[in-house]
Amino acid sequence: MAMAWVWTGMVVVSVVCALLTGRGEEVAAASMEGAAAGVELCLSMAGVMCLWMGVMEAARRSGVLEGLSRLLRPVLRRLYPDFARDRQVMDLVSANVSANLLGLGNAATPLGVEAARRMSLRTPGRASDSLCMLIVCNTASIQLIPTTVAALRAAAGSQTPFDILPAVWLSSAISVAVGITAARVMARLWRA
Repeated sequence: MAMAWVWTGMVVVSVVCALLTGRGEEVAAASMEGAAAGVELCLSMAGVMCLWMGVMEAARRSGVLEGLSRLLRPVLRRLYPDFARDRQVMDLVSANVSANLLGLGNAATPLGVEAARRMSLRTPGRASDSLCMLIVCNTASIQLIPTTVAALRAAAGSQTPFDILPAVWLSSAISVAVGITAARVMARLWRA
């Protein structure tokens, strides 16, 4: 709700400034150009997102995601010890991490929300350490293939949209490591 007021305020200030300076036509032309560029960007990204969502679905149907889930299970059990034996929660968390690894935040979000909902059933009205860890890991989201960023770069005309991979790997690994460390430290401090 607050962002709606911020955007509305920006538009009103822009229109008032345009009227006071006599540049109303320029503001109107720029707003139409911006709207057209926004639609163009959405359409170009939609194709790339559909491609990667299809790859994700093919990986799910072929059993690749199940294999990745089994591969991630030992690590995830250590991160979420309260839910190590809850298969439904661990499957949702594994699928969430898998989608994040592929850079598919749009697919990861509903999985993360459902995992958080199931985790919160054990401690209604209070965020458990595992739930906080899920939020931290999902927000930091380590990525192997940053599909959304690559789609944005491709839509903006980049000839090599994936040349950012080393920087993405390094920054996402650091952010996840710092997030996990901070969540562990805060959990211990909170209990003390």
